[in-house]
Amino acid sequence: MSLQHRLKPSHLRLILRIAEASKLQIAAEASGMSQPAASRLLSEIEAEVGAPLFQRLPRGMVPTREGVAFVKHARAILAQYDTLESELGQLGRGQAGAVRIGSVTGPAVGCLVPALKQVRDEAPDIEVTVEVAPSVDLVRGLEEGRFDFILARFPPGHDARAFAAQPARTEAVALLARSDHPLAAAPRARLKDLARFDWVMQERGSPIRQAVEAAFRARGLAEPARVTNSASLLVALAMVEAGETIAPMTREAAELLIRMGARCACLKPEDSMTVAPYFVIRNRSQAPTRAVERVMAEVMRRL
Repeated sequence: MSLQHRLKPSHLRLILRIAEASKLQIAAEASGMSQPAASRLLSEIEAEVGAPLFQRLPRGMVPTREGVAFVKHARAILAQYDTLESELGQLGRGQAGAVRIGSVTGPAVGCLVPALKQVRDEAPDIEVTVEVAPSVDLVRGLEEGRFDFILARFPPGHDARAFAAQPARTEAVALLARSDHPLAAAPRARLKDLARFDWVMQERGSPIRQAVEAAFRARGLAEPARVTNSASLLVALAMVEAGETIAPMTREAAELLIRMGARCACLKPEDSMTVAPYFVIRNRSQAPTRAVERVMAEVMRRL
């Protein structure tokens, strides 16, 4: 059996204490053992090494060449043990670890970001990864194990029995347009007037698109004819600022863009549009770590 398998942390700590104190008796007391026991242990270690680690001199014990090498590596090994112990403690307390989250746009802006800021202030060693995508992609990613939990909606017809889901809240849909859009100053914009403009929104079947289409159907109107399909918030913003395009999105996302200086405004349609509640969803078969539980609790506190 190799030396690394025969030596224990207690052996390494005794050698370090002898090197620091230069006295076996002091090192033995610091190690919680008698001097004879420390002397026997030192002899066993030197026998394993195959060379004396200390010169026994009248002025004390001085490391030999082998002793200097042993002390150097023992100090590094014990530092790794200490780091491991600290990290395991942090993981156990939810102070460290990796958390992977998926979210649709609205809760990512209005709920997830503030929650992560609070967690970061309290536990800076937690490493968080966030992906923003449509619900269908997020649910698939959760099934594949790419996320610890998601903030999303179940796609129509999806079997949700494999998941633990907690309902969150509904979302209001805002219609983002350039601040000088022809309908920006209207106290209430009629849907039949809105339909004349270009639109950019997520593909058919997405919750926001369904909310818009439902509002037009409720008025007996055809849905907007000129639509660019894109789930990209960046594409939507670029098209809005380039002309008279209208982009439906969650109110949280629209208000964030305006606060950040986008030359945009929220139009005021005659009928409000809302999206069905999203859920905080995790896989039942995957036990959450303490770090995941900590982030989830902070998210739930803001719902």
